[in-house]
Amino acid sequence: MTRVALVLVSHSALVARGTAELAAQMAPDVRLVPAGGLPVGGGEEIGTSLDRVLEAVTGALADGDVVVLTDLGSAVLTSETALEMLDDDDAARVRLPDAPFVEGAVAAAVAAQQGGDADAVARAAEGAAGRAADAPPSPASAPGVTAPPAADGPGDAGGPAVRRTAVVRNPLGLHARPAALLARHVAGTGVPVRVQGVDGASVLALMALGSTAGDELTVEASGPDAEQAVASVVELIEGGFGEAG
Repeated sequence: MTRVALVLVSHSALVARGTAELAAQMAPDVRLVPAGGLPVGGGEEIGTSLDRVLEAVTGALADGDVVVLTDLGSAVLTSETALEMLDDDDAARVRLPDAPFVEGAVAAAVAAQQGGDADAVARAAEGAAGRAADAPPSPASAPGVTAPPAADGPGDAGGPAVRRTAVVRNPLGLHARPAALLARHVAGTGVPVRVQGVDGASVLALMALGSTAGDELTVEASGPDAEQAVASVVELIEGGFGEAG
């Protein structure tokens, strides 16, 4: 499968590389190209380089479609200028969404890992901040409170509702790596599973839960394949995501 590549344009080379490193932990099969900083002499300065961005985009286009993410205003201008220098066919294969840089990169990378096309990956980046903000409070911060039902209500997917609970076993809880594993797993089931009331296929929403070791999470879904999907999600959570307990 050819996945959408991400080009990460930051004023700081360290920020671009660090964001690529973070996103790679959640999307190991996605090409992530940092294009940060301004090369001066043998070093780096804060700024954006048109040549560096253009090289990153054209290189990534050799393998497939590209989504470009930027941090601050002039990075957008530099990226727009680079895209204007492409021929029409290549430019049509690039998306430049208005999205938060780090959160957008994480959400876009997971969407690309799941096989989303350029438009889907760009939409994931644009919706990153909103999805994380919509997450309910951490179960640890609200003892005794059960997860709210899905917004469209159990049973609306054309089959019986299934609801089970799972205890977070891994010591660090739903941090970046297990949240990404869980989101990819849920997306792979093809069933809209909700975990503690949030979209189980959204890595940012899962991370925003703040779930730690010992927290109990409600896992629910509806439809003909709900039982199997929920059971597999519970097994993944209870198994500790491969992290030693």
